[in-house]
Amino acid sequence: MSSQSPFSARVVLLCGPSGSGKSLLSARSGLPVLRLDDFYKEGDDPSLPLVAGGCDIDWDHPGSWDADAAVAAIDRLCRTGRTDVPVYDIGLSARTGASHVDFGTAPLFIAEGVFAAEIVARCGELGLLADALCLSRGPVKTFRRRFLRDLREGRKSVPFLLRRGWRLMRLERSIVARQTALGAHPCDRDEALTRLAAVRDAGTPAGTGTLTARTPAQS
Repeated sequence: MSSQSPFSARVVLLCGPSGSGKSLLSARSGLPVLRLDDFYKEGDDPSLPLVAGGCDIDWDHPGSWDADAAVAAIDRLCRTGRTDVPVYDIGLSARTGASHVDFGTAPLFIAEGVFAAEIVARCGELGLLADALCLSRGPVKTFRRRFLRDLREGRKSVPFLLRRGWRLMRLERSIVARQTALGAHPCDRDEALTRLAAVRDAGTPAGTGTLTARTPAQS
């Protein structure tokens, strides 16, 4: 990463348990959005962690995600307003293409994903961070929303979704506690929107980012 170019933008990292409403909140904010879930590792990556005592891949473990690539993309967006990112198909556990993200001159954007808290410290050290938020709706509401979403989108098999959903419901409070310890402020939807508005209004009004059409991955 270059240390020569001046920053043109800052990032708000938005984390929270899977199904907590991060994508919906990001859309409501009116800010440009970078999807951090596109930085998952591919299903044949030998470094993928497994659920303790089982044979399922633990897609909720930070080791299933490429933090270095995510930070590099955020750094480029903050410095230049544009970058290339992978397109990830969760149902296939594979990257299926690439996208060119162009946020133009927008001085603020959201990077949202389950593992956003994992890079709070790194983004802060690089001078990229405007705020870090951890969204929480409560274990039961999150379980219901996550299961219906994943079922609708065909993300994984029904037995896998039920096993994962039950495990995450029991772990939700510890997930929020970990993300808070990593530097994200725990909040509900309304408080998150209030903080986003305060950060946005503290600087130049944010512009509109654009995401070009996805293109097939090069073999």
